[in-house]
Amino acid sequence: MSITPLEFARGNAEVYRNQLFELLRIPSISTMPEHNDDVRRAAEWLMANMKQLGMQTAELLPNDGHPAVYGEWLGAGPDAPTILVYGHYDVQPAVLADGWSNPPFEPVIRNGVIYARGASDDKGQMFTHLKALEAFLATEGHAPVNVKYLIEGEEEIGSPNLGSLLSTHKARLVADVCVISDTGMAAMDNPAITYALRGLAYMELHVTGPKRDLHSGLGGPVHNPALALSQIIAQLHNADGSVAVPGFYDDVLPLDADERAALREIELDAAAFIRETGIPAVWGEPGYTLIERQTARPTLEINGLLSGFTGAGSKTVLPAKAMAKISCRLVANQDPERIYQQVRAFVQQITPPTVRTELRYLNGGTPALVDRNLPAMQAAISAFERGWGAAPSFRRSGGTIPVVADFARELNIPSILMGFGLESDGAHGPDEHLSVEMFHRGIATSICFMEALAEKGR
Repeated sequence: MSITPLEFARGNAEVYRNQLFELLRIPSISTMPEHNDDVRRAAEWLMANMKQLGMQTAELLPNDGHPAVYGEWLGAGPDAPTILVYGHYDVQPAVLADGWSNPPFEPVIRNGVIYARGASDDKGQMFTHLKALEAFLATEGHAPVNVKYLIEGEEEIGSPNLGSLLSTHKARLVADVCVISDTGMAAMDNPAITYALRGLAYMELHVTGPKRDLHSGLGGPVHNPALALSQIIAQLHNADGSVAVPGFYDDVLPLDADERAALREIELDAAAFIRETGIPAVWGEPGYTLIERQTARPTLEINGLLSGFTGAGSKTVLPAKAMAKISCRLVANQDPERIYQQVRAFVQQITPPTVRTELRYLNGGTPALVDRNLPAMQAAISAFERGWGAAPSFRRSGGTIPVVADFARELNIPSILMGFGLESDGAHGPDEHLSVEMFHRGIATSICFMEALAEKGR
């Protein structure tokens, strides 16, 4: 008697966990050159696993940095939908002294939870999709959809080579939808699909005055650059918390009534937010709820300030220069370069003649908004209901995942963010973890997504 892919996945749960543990033991830290061999070893491990489970193609895609792993199974035929699964196998640095309860690259299970660097971000979540295809091929000999996998090795260092990789391999990466599992949900029984991500424009504001640091006894006729910087950045916001830069909100897509109603269902509890963050009171743009301020409205933030003498004791110096790090989180339809130009023009306008200013653009990322009515999105809802056991909510994220915009721009495909972790998994921190049950629910949900997308058709 034949068994279903879901039954096969349940029966091989321990095998899948053991395989994941093999991958977690490889310290694929992309930001540290001394781990370059480990990063490549992780890539080769994934390539071998893809071949073992029956993919028609599995290879490394070289670039100027760490290789990406590409695999495909196209046996469903040209009339079936094609899924592109994106994930990453590189991880953040981690050592026991950071506060780990166990060595970070020696995974352990405690109280039903896997503790290891990369367990949630992103090896554990990514691996669910490989095992889903394996379950189909092992039971039915084929899957209901075509599947391509692009597993990157440079996500934790900003994906510097991903754009050129997408451009170079655009024809091979053609698909109907991209699926990314690298996000979290608030609680296991409250799965979520992220449909919107904020973008980013990161800048550095330099203010200069005298040609060198001066004795503060010369103060009076000299406009202190640290003071001038403070006066300039104080004018970037209105008294009510909104951004004062002219044109900043011009391109923002307004929230419709249905979307605002959906966001109210996951509204932040103000008292709990205050306790969690330690702030005295909430702040922000009037007319919007806390969740809307955090995820659906653009912001301008001061990330750092530097000027003058900051050591112990006193030094009566009048600094020659001052600097501020400024970032803008952007929402759908806003362009990072345009925002930079608007901020730059406003800074020039409010710069007093007593100092000089220069605003430098460091980096940015385009915001993303996915249509919640897409057939693939409806398939994802069905997949969570059947595979996870609960209907997902729709949510916006206040953060940025640049690859989503990259796939939309380079490949012209939408991305479905089906996170299988928890927001409390401790990604990038000590004792990063992933629930064993959520790992296996993720495999089941990926299986159900393939089936549901096949039912929807292309």
